[in-house]
Amino acid sequence: MTLTTNWSYPTAIRFGAGRIAEIAEACAVAGITKPLLITDRGLADMEITTRTLDLLEAAGLGRTIFSDVDPNPNEINAEAGVRAFKEGGHDGVLAFGGGSGLDLGKLVAFWAGQTRPIWDFEDVDDWWTRADADVIAPIVAVPTTAGTGSEVGRASVITNSVSEEKKIIFHPKFLPAVVICDPELTVGMPQFITAGTGLDAFAHCVEAYCSPHYHPMSQGMALEGMRLVKEYLPRAYADGGDLEARAHMMSAAIMGATAFQKGLGAIHALSHPVGAMHHTHHGTTNAVFMPAVLRFNASAISYRFDQAAAYLDLEGGFDGFQSFVDTFNAGFNIPKTLTELGVTNPDVDRIVAGALADPSTGGNPVAMTAENTRRLLLEVL
Repeated sequence: MTLTTNWSYPTAIRFGAGRIAEIAEACAVAGITKPLLITDRGLADMEITTRTLDLLEAAGLGRTIFSDVDPNPNEINAEAGVRAFKEGGHDGVLAFGGGSGLDLGKLVAFWAGQTRPIWDFEDVDDWWTRADADVIAPIVAVPTTAGTGSEVGRASVITNSVSEEKKIIFHPKFLPAVVICDPELTVGMPQFITAGTGLDAFAHCVEAYCSPHYHPMSQGMALEGMRLVKEYLPRAYADGGDLEARAHMMSAAIMGATAFQKGLGAIHALSHPVGAMHHTHHGTTNAVFMPAVLRFNASAISYRFDQAAAYLDLEGGFDGFQSFVDTFNAGFNIPKTLTELGVTNPDVDRIVAGALADPSTGGNPVAMTAENTRRLLLEVL
């Protein structure tokens, strides 16, 4: 089976090994003549990044890079990125990397032309309509991990460095014009990043599948995304050079991020404040919360997994899926508690308040209250 194709859902996706070679053409399609490549510090000097810059330069598009991006990017990173974009006279962004580089890149393209503070565009009601859509710069996205799916998202998760809260900034034009998914770019990922990002994709699929909202397209996509992670994350983890496994994991990441238009839930609602306050890896934090959240939601979701278990080739319905998650996490050395993850002296009240304020709360199948959310958090601590 060949794993090379072109997709137009949810946006134009050039999928397949070696397709980073088409980066200049992708910029042309997006209408970008002077891109600013935005990525995180860790990727800035890596071969996959310098090779991409070489391709841009050879096509006459320059080789300017901005990499002052934290693992949980914040408004300080965004302000610096906007300055670099304006001072360099750029007309588009090449968002390159994992979730941090992709989210920050999309935000810079959005915010560079606006006049209002970034928090005025938080994903609340119709705040996105405050933006001047005509000055949003075009975006080409190139993921180098397989987890967040930010390359097909219409939002960025940005940490408010003052309040230590993760905020979702939304606009339909955050969606990149062109995405290049080249599994060769993910070959160098360390095992713990492969696991953490892959389990982030899994959490997206699981929570979308559990969400009570109606969206049958997302429901089907979430189910198949879970299957791909189940089958191929162990292979990608065991052999980083397994391009078939890497390709299927990139598909799962796209599917999870597309599926969660249906909703997320308590996993993300709790993971966001923990990550903002304690700077934990997002996907790994999701994985730590998943077993307890499944138990928390069992009364409302067990019937769904009675149906899904057969598709996932698991015995025992919901209980079988719950056991699978425990074993799956253990196979990637995922901590069982937040303490093992490195969270020390947490402010439980602040985390609970942050979780209840998070937009993901509305997609949880069991209503979250201060009392039951506190119990849930303490169980994972």
